[in-house]
Amino acid sequence: MSTKGDEIVLIGGGLSKFSRARPDGTPVDWMTEAAQDAFDDAGVEPLHIDETVVAYESEILARQLSMGQVLQDALGLCPKPSLRVEAGGGTGGAALRTAFAYLRGGLCESILVVGADAVGRQVPPATVREVYALSGDVDFEMAAGGSFLTYYALMIQEHMARYGTTVEQMATVSVKNHRNACANPMACMPMSITVEDVINSPPIVTPYKRLDCSVLADGAAAAVLATRRWAQKHADDWAQRAQVVMTGSGCATERVRVGDRPRPYPGLAHFRAKREAAMMAYSMAGITDPRRELDVAEVADPYTGAELQAYEDLLFCGYGESGTLAAAGMFDHGGELPTNTSGGLIGLGAPPGAMGIAQACEILSQLRGECPPARQVSNARRGLADIHGGTASFCTVSIFERRD
Repeated sequence: MSTKGDEIVLIGGGLSKFSRARPDGTPVDWMTEAAQDAFDDAGVEPLHIDETVVAYESEILARQLSMGQVLQDALGLCPKPSLRVEAGGGTGGAALRTAFAYLRGGLCESILVVGADAVGRQVPPATVREVYALSGDVDFEMAAGGSFLTYYALMIQEHMARYGTTVEQMATVSVKNHRNACANPMACMPMSITVEDVINSPPIVTPYKRLDCSVLADGAAAAVLATRRWAQKHADDWAQRAQVVMTGSGCATERVRVGDRPRPYPGLAHFRAKREAAMMAYSMAGITDPRRELDVAEVADPYTGAELQAYEDLLFCGYGESGTLAAAGMFDHGGELPTNTSGGLIGLGAPPGAMGIAQACEILSQLRGECPPARQVSNARRGLADIHGGTASFCTVSIFERRD
């Protein structure tokens, strides 16, 4: 099987409702629902799919080992091959990159990427905290009693000290993402709030308040990728729909322990791995000026400050400029570069295995012009999906483009 020179296309996407609690099923149920929606959106029959990549962070939270095999059976895809990937909060992005590599390498011509996690209210909070702590360096960070929230707070504190970033600027991110979620029926936290609401919400770890934080949620997302040749043969209405090509993929890593990161750069204020992943993806996609060549972006926003930091290392703006630009509306719907139109992790919700895939689904809908008017970006032709795990110790960036 040779796919050399054939474009990799994103032909379908589907989500299972993101919610603070999904007592109506299991991650396998939610992934089955999302996969069926993706098949329907792509106009393909499951029996034609060559391979599956399954993304979930924790068997403990899912209460199911070997979930990929169980899902394969549930979808009727046996005896086709299936692969599980895991990269903390970056798991969904790692799954997309794996699929991209499989297709470009000729291992298959079509692939289902599907992910989920159960981190909603039916899982005891202590269990979630323990599993998330195990995602760091257990020998050093966990023993010291640290948590990701603490480390993210330290990182944005350094950004604030270095550049004058303010809590008001961070709060604008929460206002934007919750507002965008109001136009997304799959989102779990649609809210109409003000900067003052964010600042006056209960404190968590300085400078973060409750409404600065993303929301742990149950849910699933799925996407179907294929070679153009396969899509032309198997996808209904392929020639009549806007075609979306995956033109770039980047991945990079950083030292897990934030205190070990080099100074002055990246120090605590910057995400070096995100910058490296972005530059790799931009180079592959032929992008030299992301701020002007991208029309829409989905970026990792576990906390409001992390979204500001992401703008800078994705080269949307210079270091220290993100807060001012965010407050001026550059990243709002209708701004120069609308970001997290889905609601992001803050508004849509944050099941780790699904997040990166859900981002790709949002970009697909944007580039096709199929989003509700309240969040549709006018004439969007190129989009970015950025997701990371840990304190951005693992990062992936994907680029998608519309072809008419």
